[in-house]
Amino acid sequence: MASTTTRLDQQYGSSVRSVWASVLAAISTAFLRPGSWRDEDVAVFQRQALPVILAGERRIASLTAAYLEQLYRVEDPRAPRVSLDLDAVTGSALRGVDPAEVYERPFVELRTALSKGESLDAAVARGSHRLETIAKTDLQLARTHTVREVSADMPRFTYTVRVLQGEYDCALCMIAATQRYHKRDLAPIHPGCDCLVKTVTADYDPGQVIDEDRLNAIHDAVEAALGTFDRGGRAVDYRKIIIAREHGEIGPVLGYRGQRFTGPDDINIPT
Repeated sequence: MASTTTRLDQQYGSSVRSVWASVLAAISTAFLRPGSWRDEDVAVFQRQALPVILAGERRIASLTAAYLEQLYRVEDPRAPRVSLDLDAVTGSALRGVDPAEVYERPFVELRTALSKGESLDAAVARGSHRLETIAKTDLQLARTHTVREVSADMPRFTYTVRVLQGEYDCALCMIAATQRYHKRDLAPIHPGCDCLVKTVTADYDPGQVIDEDRLNAIHDAVEAALGTFDRGGRAVDYRKIIIAREHGEIGPVLGYRGQRFTGPDDINIPT
C-alpha cells in the first residue's frame, strides 16, 4: 500500500509542477511581450493571460480530485466516484474578486516602482515577480479548495498534512509540515507556496504537532542562525514563530508575527 501511495504522490506532484511551469511561462511571456505597460496593454494582457490561468486552475483542481479519489480507493475500493464543481474551486470563487482586477496588480506594481524613481528594468522585474506570486497563489488555492471540497465526502480521511515539494523550502512551510490540519480547514499557505496537501487516514487525532523531532530540529536551526530560541510549550512557540492570519481574499496565510494586510498592495508577501 505504501508503494502505491508513493507512486500516486509522485505522479500527482509531477503533473502539478508541469501545469505550474506551463502557466507561468505563458503569462510571463504575455506580460513582457508588448514592451510597454499602458492601460491598453493591461487589457491585451488580460485577454491573453486570464484564459490560461483559469485553464491551469481547472487542471490543478481536476488532477487533485483524481489524486484524492485514487488515494481513497486504496483504503476503500468500493468508494463512489468523486464529484466536483470546478466553478466552485477556480476563478473568482478562489478570492471573491474578479480575476481581471487581481491580474491588473502587476501593472500597478510596475507603475508604482517607476513613480518612486526606480529604473524601467527594476520596475518590470517587480511587476513580473508580483505576477508570478499571484499566479502561484491562485494555482495553490485551486488545490487547497479542491482538497476541502472533495475530502468532505470522504469520511475515512481524518486530517490533512503539508508535504514539502521543493528542493529548497521556506521555514514557514517546514514548520507547517510538522503540523496536522483538520480536513475541512484550508491548509494555511503563503503566496507562491507549492506544498502538496495530503489527506491522512487515522483512527485518532494525533494533535497539532505530528513530527516533534523535525520541529525541534527547526528550532535548533533558528537558534544557530539567530542566536535565540524558545522551546517552551512547543505548540505555543510555534505560534510565536509562525502564525496563520485571515486574508480577505485568499484565506489563511502563513506569515511572521507583525505582518498585516491592509489592502491589495500588501498581498504580495516576499518569498
